[in-house]
Amino acid sequence: MVNSRWTAAILGSAWQVLAQPSYVSQPSYVAHPDRQAAVKEAFQRSWDGYYQYAFPNDTLRPISKTYQNDRNGWGASAVDAISTALVMGNQDVITKIVEHIGSINFNATSPDSENVSVFETTIRYLAGMLSAYDFLTGPLKQYAPDQESVDKILAQAVSLADVLSVTFDTPSGIPINTLLYGSGGYHVGSDTTNGIATIGTLVLEWTHLSDITGNPKYAQLTQKAEEYLLNVRNPDVGEPYPGLLGTDVNITDGTFTDSSGGWNGGTDSYYEYLIKMYVYDQDRFGAYKDRWVAAVDSSIKYLASHPTTRPDLTFLAAYDGRDQLSFVSTHLACFDGGNFILGGLTLDNDEYKQFGLELVNACHDTYISTVTGIGPEVFNWQDSKLPTNASNNGGPPSDATNFYATAGFWIPSGGGSYVLRPEVMESFYYAYRATGDTKYQDWAWEAFLNINATCSAGVGYSSITNVNAPGGGGFDDFQESFWFAEVLKYSYLIQADDAEWQVNAGHDNTWVFNTEAHPFQVRGTPI
Repeated sequence: MVNSRWTAAILGSAWQVLAQPSYVSQPSYVAHPDRQAAVKEAFQRSWDGYYQYAFPNDTLRPISKTYQNDRNGWGASAVDAISTALVMGNQDVITKIVEHIGSINFNATSPDSENVSVFETTIRYLAGMLSAYDFLTGPLKQYAPDQESVDKILAQAVSLADVLSVTFDTPSGIPINTLLYGSGGYHVGSDTTNGIATIGTLVLEWTHLSDITGNPKYAQLTQKAEEYLLNVRNPDVGEPYPGLLGTDVNITDGTFTDSSGGWNGGTDSYYEYLIKMYVYDQDRFGAYKDRWVAAVDSSIKYLASHPTTRPDLTFLAAYDGRDQLSFVSTHLACFDGGNFILGGLTLDNDEYKQFGLELVNACHDTYISTVTGIGPEVFNWQDSKLPTNASNNGGPPSDATNFYATAGFWIPSGGGSYVLRPEVMESFYYAYRATGDTKYQDWAWEAFLNINATCSAGVGYSSITNVNAPGGGGFDDFQESFWFAEVLKYSYLIQADDAEWQVNAGHDNTWVFNTEAHPFQVRGTPI
């Protein structure tokens, strides 16, 4: 049941939507203390359940009041929560997590979680520690328990990166994403390929670690691997459209093994980091920006698609080689609007900003069209430009025809789950910070209310099985660590007072967010 105080907060701000233009070059921002308080309340409830029943393990099972070590038993939820606790000013939680970080042994895993993902470990653990270090030695140093514990955070980040560094010891320098732990220590997995997201979503974190420590090896390792993506060795296979790549790369020689891709999982954050590296340091990473521009231009030209029943909506198709489009997208891909907007702001390109806002609008519709008001994990549509009898452009199943007629998408069988993902909220955040239009705050608030009402379970929040069924269909009894890091952070920041770590439209961004929403201080001239 929706809290009446929260309902009043959304109704009380409705007049502001009419008072704001859709885009202004120097927007003003509005804070909503009641909404901030509600998000803080959800964070505290999530933390309390985790701390009582799961800490120092990885993930809370809020209904059964137990835990699962899905991220190696190093306390993923705690480390992922720290930057959110910091921007919320939650001293008690900050102190507990800082103490925990100092106690982690990255040379061993829990017995039930021995396979380490270099990608997941980087974006959650390494990034969480680096963000905490930036905050606790910078604008939020008042929350540091003591200098020794802050220094320990950096030492732990170095320790973790040193462990993971062995995965780069390959003929090409492309890392193997799997590190296997056992009683005798750890060894690198036997993977023969790695994906562009898992290769290309290390460079921000590892470069930042080098910049903080003065040790260039971390940046050198990840930037060498990234070179195979920036300069594709076999573009006839690996680059079906200018700037748009395949998915998997051969670890031996750095050539692509396929031509499939898009902005969905497995490829998504490679594109995300191209523009974010430029925000981080425009002097060093101009080539990354150029590749992002190429990818975005090709996406607008070749992948933009409008459903037959809702031509007002814009989605990005996936592809399996040039001119082999698939009209499918995911909740994960809904970060794309925010990324286009960030690039548009950074490069003063209104076309990218406006196209990003169109993508945000379409992902908003995936929320408001369902029974729960939450978007699905996977959705399909029929493209309005191709013939409806084209082999790759089939219509909805008979039981989804009426839904598609009004929604402009349908949810395939098994695609209706919601696993506490942040991407739609993330894009609302960027849209608001770019425009100052308070409708995006209201969209975020409505989404938060629906998630709070539907996913609240036991002593926390849980993934649900079907967003288009009453009550979400059922619970998976799992509270993802990125619920702390991303959903609650973006839900809070979009309603919060201005601060130096907030994204803004004024070419003075001194922070950039990693893909898990951990903010880092930029190293170049703010842009």
